[in-house]
Amino acid sequence: MADSKTGKNYVHIFDTTLRDGEQSPGCSMNLEEKTRVARALSDLGVDVIEAGFPAASEGDFESVRAIGAMGLSSTICGLSRTRRGDIDAVTRALEGAAKRRLHIFIATSPIHREYKLKMSKSQIIDEACAAIEYGLRDFDEVEITAEDAGRTELAYLTEYFQATVDAGAKILNLPDTVGYVMPEEIRAQYAHINAALNKPDDVILSCHCHNDLGMAVANSLGAIEGGARQVECTINGIGERAGNCSLEEVVMALRTRHDRYGLETGIDTTRIYGTSRLVSMVTGSVVQANKAIVGRNAFAHEAGIHQDGVLKHQDTYEIMRPESVGVPENSLVLGKHSGRHAFRKRLEQLGLPVDEDKFQGVFEKFKRLADLKKSVYDEDIEALVLGQEQEGPWSLDSISIHTDIDSEVHSAEASLKLRFRDHTPRVFSGRGDGPVNAVVNAMQHALGQPMHIDEFQVSSVSEGSDAQGRATVRARVGGEAYRATGVSTDIVDAAAHALLNVVNRYHQRSAQVEANEPLEAA
Repeated sequence: MADSKTGKNYVHIFDTTLRDGEQSPGCSMNLEEKTRVARALSDLGVDVIEAGFPAASEGDFESVRAIGAMGLSSTICGLSRTRRGDIDAVTRALEGAAKRRLHIFIATSPIHREYKLKMSKSQIIDEACAAIEYGLRDFDEVEITAEDAGRTELAYLTEYFQATVDAGAKILNLPDTVGYVMPEEIRAQYAHINAALNKPDDVILSCHCHNDLGMAVANSLGAIEGGARQVECTINGIGERAGNCSLEEVVMALRTRHDRYGLETGIDTTRIYGTSRLVSMVTGSVVQANKAIVGRNAFAHEAGIHQDGVLKHQDTYEIMRPESVGVPENSLVLGKHSGRHAFRKRLEQLGLPVDEDKFQGVFEKFKRLADLKKSVYDEDIEALVLGQEQEGPWSLDSISIHTDIDSEVHSAEASLKLRFRDHTPRVFSGRGDGPVNAVVNAMQHALGQPMHIDEFQVSSVSEGSDAQGRATVRARVGGEAYRATGVSTDIVDAAAHALLNVVNRYHQRSAQVEANEPLEAA
């Protein structure tokens, strides 16, 4: 491995939020968002950041290159098929990275061999080994993945990994690509592979579990019990279909049940909550209230008997302290008379560092919000810092709404003054059976094509009747799904900004994505 954490009691955390997590429908990020998340992941202490799939698109290539050049303490990893062109793309993208890894994958299960690859067992092994040997010309650290290992014959899996170890692979990944296996099965699989392979001490097994049956974290812990010493996971468990193993859950399971596992990670757990909030804001993927570790209710006690027990002794109903994962110990309420020092101090306490060149702009937004609201809460501050407008060609200058509601007819008309790049603003109008529906139709008019709304949610950012509202939208434009949020003290304005962010994500995605053949990964 590239660092000194090679002991049997150390579990490497491999974060794939920027690669597998971003494949979750609507969770695409722009370059600035990706570099911001990468910085947070490195500060969190993840060992490896899988920055993307450089051969997938020009946008992916540029984001991997930018993250590799950031000088982060984490190893930066790029994904590749066994093709030399893919490997060359990772090499070019990571040429500026201090610590880098090549991650190669090829499928191994019978169903993938027959229907997707149309290759024999020996052909797959030969191709994997040739790719590893080619990659070792430029990389000291190569990880090999047997896609759909969970449904691959154990004898063949053993043969495959022995050949790849002999070819020079240092990390062996056995993904449960479709979330099929059970904890006992994966524990036995890893124990067998770990014992059967003739491998150097610095070769480790890795797990990458999907959550289709809700088993991703349980299966990752089962793999660890079987000998895995790297866990591939994502912040908030985001990812394709039902998602991936949740970083915060597996890390806190190992920490909280140290009596059982006796294993360590390099994660600074006090940064978990802030990193979760960041990923939620930039992807627009809301964390459910009862989500383990980072959900709003994770440390809330509603039942009287629970409240009484916690007040008498925290251990009665809390197996973790909120502060252990970075949940703020108290909610400091700021207002329009709060100064720069108090605001900056609270940003630090919330784990929301703001560059000096951007601080004044954020502070001015805070003062404007404080003029609108009596009290500004932590959640409001998070929304200010993290809920930035999506970069793109469109901006919203103003919005006007007229509604007609009587006993029989509900109708509304929205007029949006929109600016495309630096052009003169134009007014686009739309009608609907309510103000949000009217805004959607006006935005479609500006976009020039249909926008199908699959999900629209409104929630309060903080407390009180003057609270900011967060509108979360999941929409399809041009066959692609996009998720975005908007925040405002006016909920219709919040909806308009969320929809505008969808439009800008669509334009950015259209500019980045180049039509390649479908790319699948573990």
